[in-house]
Amino acid sequence: MSEALLKFENVSKSYGDFNVFTDISLEVHEKEVVSIIGSSGSGKTTLLRCINLLEPFQAGKIILDGQEIGYHEVNGKRKRVSEKEIAKQRAMTGMVFQQFNLFPHMTAKKNVMLGLTHTKKMPVAEAEKLAEKWLSAVGLQDKMDNLPGQLSGGQQQRVAIARAVAMSPKILLFDEATSALDPELVGEVLNVIRNLAKEGATMILVTHEMRFAYEVSDKVIFMDSGKIAAMGTPKEIFEERPTERLREFLATFNTGKAE
Repeated sequence: MSEALLKFENVSKSYGDFNVFTDISLEVHEKEVVSIIGSSGSGKTTLLRCINLLEPFQAGKIILDGQEIGYHEVNGKRKRVSEKEIAKQRAMTGMVFQQFNLFPHMTAKKNVMLGLTHTKKMPVAEAEKLAEKWLSAVGLQDKMDNLPGQLSGGQQQRVAIARAVAMSPKILLFDEATSALDPELVGEVLNVIRNLAKEGATMILVTHEMRFAYEVSDKVIFMDSGKIAAMGTPKEIFEERPTERLREFLATFNTGKAE
């Protein structure tokens, strides 16, 4: 197998005396879809936020596309890299949050264009063309000039996905992208993510949608109390259920294959 696009090497994260997770090691390969499942408080979202450096971490290494991110060694001591370098490294990831984080005074198109013109310094005409391409790809070709307040929650989340994908990141990170949506809107967002998976995007999904995780993932990670408690294919995790704790967790969901 080729070299991993993303590697965690014994990564630990804490807030004071509270350990969020300890000694996390994992690999994500190019075009792989990895779902992270687990109870609230198991460390899933914090792990994702460490990848795009929204959270510092206290030990270990995260290596993205062959580059250690966030930290380097100076005279044998671990130091966080400069904010300028952090911004460059963060641009290798695309993050889709639970809340849509759109600018309310900007149209859907301008929300997508903003990172292209300000971060990537792309000419406005080129950025506009790319924004139109991705908004069309997520089914919003007729909503490009609408403000976020004129869109449903599902449509706003699709704008957020188009914004992330338009930046051409190495890896897409989804933090419970459907949890803020009404149930009838969840499917439209999951379909967009499903299409991205079919097109070969590398993705990590923190999700409570067990059936979707079963269908779309190459690998599923079950986190429990700040540890990777189980990791395997969807069949191994959802059908074979290798640990008692995983069986207990999945028993709380009515998820077809994950029942």
